Amino acid sequence: MKIKKNGEITLDKFINLSLYNKKFGYYMKKNPFGKQGDFITAPNISRLFSEMIAIWIISFWKNLGSPKKFNLVELGAGNGEMMKILIESFQNFPLFLKSCNLTIHEKSPTLIGIQKKKLSKSKVIWVSQINKIKKNPSIFVANEFFDAMPIKQFRKHKNIWYEKFVNFENSTKASFVEKKTDIKKIEKKLNFKISQDQNFIEYSESGLDYLKSISNLIKKNNGGLLLIDYGYLDKRMKNTLQAVSNHKFANILDNIGRVDITHNINFELFKKITRELGGLDNYLNTQKNFLVKMGIKQRAELLSRNKSFSKKTDIFYRLNRLIDEKQMGTLFKVMFIKNKKNKFKLGF
Repeated sequence: MKIKKNGEITLDKFINLSLYNKKFGYYMKKNPFGKQGDFITAPNISRLFSEMIAIWIISFWKNLGSPKKFNLVELGAGNGEMMKILIESFQNFPLFLKSCNLTIHEKSPTLIGIQKKKLSKSKVIWVSQINKIKKNPSIFVANEFFDAMPIKQFRKHKNIWYEKFVNFENSTKASFVEKKTDIKKIEKKLNFKISQDQNFIEYSESGLDYLKSISNLIKKNNGGLLLIDYGYLDKRMKNTLQAVSNHKFANILDNIGRVDITHNINFELFKKITRELGGLDNYLNTQKNFLVKMGIKQRAELLSRNKSFSKKTDIFYRLNRLIDEKQMGTLFKVMFIKNKKNKFKLGF
């Protein structure tokens, strides 16, 4: 997308440009994960995280009747670390592994390259569109996937709604502006009264599209979505737009294509959308409660047996980062979306 001088684009188009432009998009040209990157995700903190997800996936597969053919789809696999540990864990369950179409949905060619290198010994399929996956029961796993979606923002002032735009004075200098909008048109497009009881609206159009598409696939082919992300439960939406560079907060409009732009998930909105679609149930928990229920503390004890003091300390330091309430424990939530008839609720 070319930026014209004094050109205005909606906030979500600006974020999409910054993150996913083929020439200079943040996710398209670099590996942002790990110490050398801009942020660290749970699978890169401790393998215990991915091991708990592996146990949950196998248990859910058994609950679905151990289908001989099913899809395991990771949405946005980052540097491939979670899928690597999942596969290592699955090797203890050969029947499960034989039945499983291991699938990654990834946009970034750079990250696909990193994932392929890390997973070269495994039979993993990469798909650019989720509707291209085989029509089998499917388990979708999304760890920090939805927070990287471009968002729209609207503000109500004296009963008039305004949408946030980004105005480019030139190709490097930009500022925020607001323009009047017809919220009814937005709601008609969404088929959802998003402005009800709100003075501020923040949502991702592409995020909701994914949520709807995945939900429809679950209804049609059976399965579920396990969604892990940072977010909040308030009914009132708030401005959570932020940029991160080198593990610190950064200015959204500076260094376009060089900072990660993200937002917190409004889980209340996700619950409402799921309810509107009908035929689905969802459970919600904090990351801490989910991982503890899955037995992460016992697994850490087991792993640390006969280890040196420094290795034990490292295992529990990493565990603490995942479940401590001052760290990822309560900021991160775990949501499970499934068919209403299914009563599986492990971890919830």
